[in-house]
Amino acid sequence: MKQASDEHTVELNLPSKMGYERVAMASSAALAKIGGLPPARIEDMKSAVAEACINAMQHGNKWRLEARVVVNMNLSPERFTISVTDEGGGVPDMPKFPGTAKIIEEKASPRGLGLFMIEQLVDEVRFNQTADGGHTMIMEIKLSK
Repeated sequence: MKQASDEHTVELNLPSKMGYERVAMASSAALAKIGGLPPARIEDMKSAVAEACINAMQHGNKWRLEARVVVNMNLSPERFTISVTDEGGGVPDMPKFPGTAKIIEEKASPRGLGLFMIEQLVDEVRFNQTADGGHTMIMEIKLSK
């Protein structure tokens, strides 16, 4: 496993099994608290991290237990960055949605709204494709001090 670059970086390597997203939630919440993120923003971030991990397990890794989800968290003076990387197909692009009312009107089920939810809970979301065919979702929350 690659060594963390400094004391403000934490990396988790999780199996693609429901329940392990909670490890990422708890770890990211602890690091966010160290960084001074307000409690309400920590709760937003925990929800986004959980959804990103479940998406990576389900859509990227297809629930294959041997496939891993790597969660990298970095705390800087300006932002808290969390990346979630899968080993599989992942989600190629962040779709842009027309707005909550339109989505609710067009969907009978809340399924499929995870990326929209993540986009609403964090300040920035980006996607990168990895060299081996996986994808990384990068989420950032700005720290205001």
